[in-house]
Amino acid sequence: MTTYQANVLNPKADRLLKDLADLELISLSETSADPFLMVVNRLRNNACAAPPTLEEITEEVEAVRYRRSG
Repeated sequence: MTTYQANVLNPKADRLLKDLADLELISLSETSADPFLMVVNRLRNNACAAPPTLEEITEEVEAVRYRRSG
């Protein structure tokens, strides 16, 4: 499989690409041109499903304070 990135300059070309995709000759996927958004989306996909609760955060903070105090 080969991947190409193309900028569509004419709406007729856009329609042609969609027709090829409908015939299952190619597959189309939109890409974000913003590298920052790509990183944000990758981080979101890798994030845990459930964020820590306030109680879990408090317990961790207290444990770190205890270790630092000696």
